Amino acid sequence: MPNSETREKRQHSTTWIPYSHYECRMPEEYMNVPMHWHGEFELIYVRQGRGEFWCGGRKREAKAGELLLVPPNMLHAAYPGEGEELVYDALVFSPVFLGAGSGDRCTNECIRPMIKGHVQINVCIRKEDAGYEELKQTAEQIFVCVQKNSARMDLLLKSELLRFIWILEDKGGILLQEGGAEESEAVRPALEYMAAHFREEITVERLAALSHLSRSHFMRCFRKAVGIGAIEHLSQLRIRAACEALCDSSEQIADIAYACGYGNLSNFNRQFLKKVGCSPKEYRKRNRSI
Repeated sequence: MPNSETREKRQHSTTWIPYSHYECRMPEEYMNVPMHWHGEFELIYVRQGRGEFWCGGRKREAKAGELLLVPPNMLHAAYPGEGEELVYDALVFSPVFLGAGSGDRCTNECIRPMIKGHVQINVCIRKEDAGYEELKQTAEQIFVCVQKNSARMDLLLKSELLRFIWILEDKGGILLQEGGAEESEAVRPALEYMAAHFREEITVERLAALSHLSRSHFMRCFRKAVGIGAIEHLSQLRIRAACEALCDSSEQIADIAYACGYGNLSNFNRQFLKKVGCSPKEYRKRNRSI
């Protein structure tokens, strides 16, 4: 199992409440969700717009009304469509919520293979897919349960999540392993290193060496797995950290820039404007007035 820095630090589940719900708005709140992984399942319901979701080394384009189910430990990222706002609900829930701690045949034969990656989930569920209407209705009920947020609704939530898995399996949405994951696993060491050291100077040569690949092969694998180049991904990590610091602290903008890996304030301002659409000063003012 992966156990290093690409693993998301946010705690999504506890023993008491084994899930978390997020409403994600891009680029209104943040420009994207960088490549990461966690030990929970993630159910995504696209409410508005169109986005690119990179999951397990494959790109899935999803639009309003479509669904994604990301299994535990799969590297994944989300980007809004060009010129569009992407709004989606995300439920990140522990495998325990599906009974992963029990030893019955259902768990052993149906749930654990998904957790361990022995089978491949058809991650993106589109409107033309078999079972789509049933899966959409079940997803809508799932998010109603989450929003009501009570122990009683958790009882219904458990049954609806299991129903979602059952429909997916019944309609052929749980498959044998498919291609695409090789590149994702090959560059995982580089992604882990970048997540831990993005504030430092990082070269493509260093990342390629960590992945035991030649520079050119690493660059091809990285783009195929992540959807963007390594330097672009590094820039996204730095800008995202800067956005968080601008909202959560009173540090000088120059100090934030240097702390996030930029040795030149002008370059930071230029990159920030390009990726976020406003200056760091404007971004801080806008988000502190909300």
